[in-house]
Amino acid sequence: MAVKAENKPTKTTRKSKSASSAKFSKETYIKWYKDMLLIRKFEDKAGQLYIQQKFGGFCHLYIGQEAIVAGTASACRKGDKHMTAYRDHGHPIALGTDPRVLMAELYGRTTGCSKGKGGSMHFFDKEVGFMGGHGIVGAQIAMGAGVGFAEQYNETGNIVCVSMGDGAVRQGALHETFNMAMKWKLPVIFIIENNNYAMGTSVERTTNVADLSKIGASYEMPSKSVNGMSPEAVHEAIEEAAERGRRGDGPTLLDIRTYRYKGHSMSDPQKYRTKQEVAEWMEQDPIEHCKKVILDNKWLTLEGIAEIEAWVKNEVKESVEFAENSPYPEGKELYEDVYKDDNYPYIIEY
Repeated sequence: MAVKAENKPTKTTRKSKSASSAKFSKETYIKWYKDMLLIRKFEDKAGQLYIQQKFGGFCHLYIGQEAIVAGTASACRKGDKHMTAYRDHGHPIALGTDPRVLMAELYGRTTGCSKGKGGSMHFFDKEVGFMGGHGIVGAQIAMGAGVGFAEQYNETGNIVCVSMGDGAVRQGALHETFNMAMKWKLPVIFIIENNNYAMGTSVERTTNVADLSKIGASYEMPSKSVNGMSPEAVHEAIEEAAERGRRGDGPTLLDIRTYRYKGHSMSDPQKYRTKQEVAEWMEQDPIEHCKKVILDNKWLTLEGIAEIEAWVKNEVKESVEFAENSPYPEGKELYEDVYKDDNYPYIIEY
């Protein structure tokens, strides 16, 4: 059943984010803090390197949205699959991919997670269940349902988390996918990473239904809105949806309200929003929230926090060094990892 939630931050929301009461264990909060801080600093550095023209192509940063992948990863189990769009740097980090191979992929080096062939928008790491970032808007929605069908068919008990932006929900493939997913009761969690803007166009300007959780209503898909600036809220929502999927009750739609502090991509001048709006959302910063909970509960001292910050700084530094010292692919790599089925009747030989 859809739950109404406002897109704009409220005083109540900000108050709850500043509270120090711990809903989860010490270990969980520390992991959330480490993972989110690593994502934040990795993205900060990626943005700097992009401006320095260390690598090219498109580059979409995840800064501000870290609580979604942190809460999702902690609520899932090994074997579950994850798929997203082109804003994909944070997902594999939260799932456990070495940031060195991710930075190498940005640099287009052979040691990258996609052998230097994918770049920023096409990270992939099968070992941690990350089935890729995808450059075509909304393509991952249908593909994710296909992965969910495979998990169901093979009776693995795994679920699939399929993330998309609020702009991608305008794609017709979403409706076809939702219909089949509910009909077949696929173990899929459809996650709208709702950061309010499809590139530079607000949700309110693209649809008459601003509460995106209502999209699942016509398919009778369980749906609700979630505070995406809270790793606790995300974890709880994902955990509930995962349990539903594992017991064979089908998919769930989560409209997870978040905010990106940076532009849609590195070329975005961000003229469609005010600095005040950005500042209001930053008051809910999930990294600062977790840090406060850790300190208020005396789980770590300031020295302990400093040690985590130093570790993160070194991880990012070594990631850049690893990337810059890695080789570029040779020309013959153009012909490797290209799929061809000789039995397919419409292949044209040149």
